Amino acid sequence: MADRAQSRRASMRTVVAVLAAVTVLAVGGVWFSQAWDRASAVADAPKTAAAQKSKAPRAEAQAATRSPQRAPGVRECGLGEPVVEPEIITLTCADAGMVASGIKWDRYAVDGAEGSGVVQVSRGANGAGVASFPARFHLYGAKNVDGMMAFTGLSVDYTKATPLGEPHETYPIA
Repeated sequence: MADRAQSRRASMRTVVAVLAAVTVLAVGGVWFSQAWDRASAVADAPKTAAAQKSKAPRAEAQAATRSPQRAPGVRECGLGEPVVEPEIITLTCADAGMVASGIKWDRYAVDGAEGSGVVQVSRGANGAGVASFPARFHLYGAKNVDGMMAFTGLSVDYTKATPLGEPHETYPIA
């Protein structure tokens, strides 16, 4: 038998390495388990104003009861017929990488609208790496666009973390 000069006890470096590996695996497992929930929430959300058209008559009826004038709508990337009280607004039309979704309107009138929801940011191909950021939304600048009343701007105030580091962003939407 060989004589051992060193103790059989694990070195501090080995203990720290094993603990770090277990922690990384545990955190990775939690992150991956939540990825399915995030992906299904994004997949279930309608992607365009066209998907909201079926809800437009209800929203128009509600808007008509709130004010004598018909409330302006939001045009999807500046195209098509305005949708009143949309639940989804595409913020970056070039790549649809940022979308305001799950919007619940607290106030919706001719002079502006205020609501809350989340901004979903896609950082990869086919929606991979989607992150959600809670935010407050304000529609403004209603005017006649192609013969239809539409809001021309949207401001976003993030309530927690922000995707681009700014707590307030403004988007042209007409």
